[in-house]
Amino acid sequence: MMRYLIPAVILIAAVAVFQILKLTRPEPEVAGQTERSWPVQVMPATPSAHRPALPVYGEVTAPEMMNIVASVSGRVARRPVSEGQRVAEGELLVAMDPADFRPPLVQAEAEVSDLEAQIQGEKTRAETDREALALERAVRDSARRQLERTRSLLGNNLVSQRDLDTARDALEQAKLAVIMREQSLAEHPARLRSLEARLERAEAALAMARRDARRSEVAAPFDGIVARVEVAPGDQVAARSPLLSIYQPERLEVRARVPSRFASGLEMAMTEGSGVEAISEDGRIHLELVRFAGESDPRGPEGIFRIKQGGTLLRPGAMLPLVVFRPPERDVIAVPYSALHGIDSLYVMTEEGRMHRVTVTRIGETLRDDGHLDALVRSDQLVGGEKIIVTHLPNAIEGLKVSEVEAREGADE
Repeated sequence: MMRYLIPAVILIAAVAVFQILKLTRPEPEVAGQTERSWPVQVMPATPSAHRPALPVYGEVTAPEMMNIVASVSGRVARRPVSEGQRVAEGELLVAMDPADFRPPLVQAEAEVSDLEAQIQGEKTRAETDREALALERAVRDSARRQLERTRSLLGNNLVSQRDLDTARDALEQAKLAVIMREQSLAEHPARLRSLEARLERAEAALAMARRDARRSEVAAPFDGIVARVEVAPGDQVAARSPLLSIYQPERLEVRARVPSRFASGLEMAMTEGSGVEAISEDGRIHLELVRFAGESDPRGPEGIFRIKQGGTLLRPGAMLPLVVFRPPERDVIAVPYSALHGIDSLYVMTEEGRMHRVTVTRIGETLRDDGHLDALVRSDQLVGGEKIIVTHLPNAIEGLKVSEVEAREGADE
C-alpha cells in the first residue's frame, strides 16, 4: 500500500508546484509593431547662380592646312621630313631633281637672248635704211637730172637714142631703190613690234622656268607640323601632284555640333561680349567659341572653338569631348542625379522625418570640381535650407519615414 502511496503524493505535489508557478509567473509584454526608418543622405537646398554645362563632341580641324603640290612633273630627289615632324620656317621639305628643271630654263634663257639680238639688229637695220634712203634719193635726183641733160643733147644730135634709154633706165632703177628702201622703213615698226611681242612671250616663259626652278626646292612657309606625306625620294610625279601637307598647330580649331535649342543663347552671349568658354572632358584643354559655321542641319549648327590653352598634343581629325558653359542661370539648385526620381521630381525630408515629393524643372547640367555632372533644377516648391534627399530609394513614396545619415568618406554621391 505504501509502495503506491508515495509516488502518488509526489505526483500530486509536482502538479501543485507547477500550478503555483504558472499562476505566479510574470505576464510578458505585448509586442507592438514599429515602423521602419530608411537611412538617407541629404543636402541643403541652396538656390544660386550656375552656368549650365552642355556636353558635346568636337572634331579637331586645321582650316589653314597648306597642301603643297609639284609645280611641274619630275623626280623627287630628297624628302628630309616625315609625317608628324615639327619643322621651322624655311626648313627644306622636298627637293626635286634639278635635271628636270635645268634644260627648260636654259632653253628659255637662250630664246630671250636670241630675240634681244634680233631686236637690236632690227633697230640697226632701220638706222642703216634711213642713211641709205638719203643717199638713194640723191642718186635718184642725179639720175633725173642726167635724163634731162641727155634729152637736151639728143635734141641737138649730140647723143644717141641708146644714151637716152640708158639714162632713163638709170632713173627707174634709182626710183625703185628709193621705193624699196622706203617700204623697208615703213615696215620697221611692225617688225619691231612683232619681235618685242615674241620677246615678251619668251621672257614670260623664262620667268615661269625660273619660278619652277625655284619651286623645285620646297621650304616650310611657317613653323608647323607635317600632316601628310604623299611621296618618297625617287618617285616620279606629275605636275600638280600632291607632295605633302603642313599646318600651324596654334591655328587648330575644334568644330562641335550644338543642339538648335541652345545655339541662339550661345550666339547671343557672344554678341553681347560675355563670351562662351569650354573645356575638355579631362579639364586640360581650354577653348572659346568664336563663331558658328555658315551652314546648319536639323540637329543644329556647328560651333567653331578656338584653342586657348593645353592643345599642344592635339592633331587634326581627333575627337574631343567638350563641356560648353552656357550663360548663367539664376535661382537654380545643383543636385546629384541620384536625387532625381523620373525627369521632374525629387524628395525632401520633412521635419517629421518623412519624404515629401517636389516637382522641379530641369534647367540643364553643371560641372563639379571633380569633373562629374550634376543636374540643375528649379522649383517654386523648394525653400532655401530644405533637406533634399540625395539617396535614391527604389521604394520612395510620399510619406515614407527616413532618417538622416552622414555621407561616408570617399563615397560617391
